[in-house]
Amino acid sequence: MTRTLSRPELIAWVRLARTPRIGPLTFHRLIARHRTPSGALEALPRISNLIAPTPDVAEAEIEAAEALGARLVASCEPDYPPLLAQLDAPAPIISIRGDPAWLKKPTIAIVGSREASGAAQVFAERLAADLGAAGFTIVSGLARGLDAAAHKGALETGTVAVLAGGLDHPYPPQNLNLHAAICERGAVVSEAPLGTVARARDFPRRNAIISGVSRAVIVIEAALRSGSLITARAAADQGRDVMAVPGSPLDPRARGSNALIKQGATLIEGAEDVLAALGDGAPPLRPLSAGSLFSIDAEPPPPGLPKKIAALLSPTPIHVNDLARLTDAPMGAVAAALTELEVEGRAASLPGGYAALGRHAFPIET
Repeated sequence: MTRTLSRPELIAWVRLARTPRIGPLTFHRLIARHRTPSGALEALPRISNLIAPTPDVAEAEIEAAEALGARLVASCEPDYPPLLAQLDAPAPIISIRGDPAWLKKPTIAIVGSREASGAAQVFAERLAADLGAAGFTIVSGLARGLDAAAHKGALETGTVAVLAGGLDHPYPPQNLNLHAAICERGAVVSEAPLGTVARARDFPRRNAIISGVSRAVIVIEAALRSGSLITARAAADQGRDVMAVPGSPLDPRARGSNALIKQGATLIEGAEDVLAALGDGAPPLRPLSAGSLFSIDAEPPPPGLPKKIAALLSPTPIHVNDLARLTDAPMGAVAAALTELEVEGRAASLPGGYAALGRHAFPIET
């Protein structure tokens, strides 16, 4: 059930969400078990030696967001992006600057190379404008190149930028004017706490939010090793449609997007292809687990499972479904093991049901 949190409830929610080593998986598991963030905070000393930020620190972040013209939105609140909320273990809290209503309209992400060709940038801008005119909000990551072109094309019809750092640290510097325009005419979103300066390891989290808030992801000019392919993989794991624009086989910038088409992504050459692929209704969201990850009565993980899972973790995010398959363990047991590893600092849960090594999470300044 969605509802707007009172100020004290929001402060408690922020405190739990910003507690070091409490990622999305562990956060939602604690809420399921203890019913409220206040109840989960009271239980923390019995679970581990985790120390939550003080109420003053949490309230200071809320007030800083408000001073910026933004607000913190909890995953249980009505203004939280509806598609993101349907995922297993969505980001517990996000910052939104601008109008959150843009995220309640049909949304499509357009992503691609930072070093995109001129032709690709022109195509992205035109495609974004056409899809915007058809009633879609265009989502991208504010990066230079393709992202910036997509945002520019959709400025008049509505666009959303997802940042890897905090809302007070937009990146890159050359897109600051574009960022300001999106704040006025669309919305800017971040999972990162205010004050966070984006690092390379934060961009996969940003990419999972881009795909998580979108009905479909369109990839234009992506190299074989690129963040755009990470977004496409996250989209497929989240049950979103993946589409790609074909490029010249002589251009290395198009090898990744061409590879997606070989792997089954929908080939598109214009907005009419996107509309035909989506059809009249929203694409069905494939469930990420056979049952609830957050059973209140879940038992502790079987002996040895946390160690097995810890050995499988690396800096590269891996989905909990894959961990369950590789360990031949039930989803509930995997979630319980990840909770245990996370409170020990040996794992970090990430948006969209992913996990990685413990040090690959946002640093929390208290």
